Amino acid sequence: MSYFVTGTDTGVGKTLISCALLHGFAAQGKRVVGMKPVAAGCADGGQHEDVGQLRAASNVLASHGQINPYCFAQAVAPHLAAQFVGVSINFERIAESFSELSGQADVVIVEGAGGLLVPLSGNQDSADLVMRMNLPVILVAGIRLGCLNHALLTVEAIATRGLTLAGWVANVLDEHMAMREANIAALQQRISAPLLGVVPYQAQPDARAVAECLDLGLLEGRTPDPQIKTVADFESI
Repeated sequence: MSYFVTGTDTGVGKTLISCALLHGFAAQGKRVVGMKPVAAGCADGGQHEDVGQLRAASNVLASHGQINPYCFAQAVAPHLAAQFVGVSINFERIAESFSELSGQADVVIVEGAGGLLVPLSGNQDSADLVMRMNLPVILVAGIRLGCLNHALLTVEAIATRGLTLAGWVANVLDEHMAMREANIAALQQRISAPLLGVVPYQAQPDARAVAECLDLGLLEGRTPDPQIKTVADFESI
């Protein structure tokens, strides 16, 4: 019951959805922990903001090194940030940390860096890391102009690499987007994996509130829960 969360781009809400997943599974009585294998933009060598949010949403206490094996100061692509300090990102180290977390928790939510094909080294990317960790993928689609192409290209890349798309989340980033519902419907028609939920635009995102928008039962093949909120329930926000 562990998943790798990727996005259609950077800044599309991967951390928000990862934390919402943690809250959702925790509400089911499960032991949960978040993991961010690689983070770039760690101010003064301290904890990355995303890592702090993941730790706050977890109910399993784990070390910083387990949750975030690689943290780089430069806020650039991970492979460049690593090169800048002469470090090579070792997938085996990440896999070892994941194994340790899996032994402590029922669910590990692993948040990727950037999109699925962002380079992590000279010849490996995040998709290669997912393959090494052998995890199903949850895709966060940032709903704004251009989302159809970005989402469908990512879905195609997931399939091409032989990875499993367990589900996807529509995260509304533009509250004034024209034909928002039609765009989401177009993606739903073209993506065979279940739409786990539609997250409304939020000026101040709240992961606990977002958890109410996600139907985690769909990850286990259950029928949709009619109690799960949809974007129509938040038209006034």
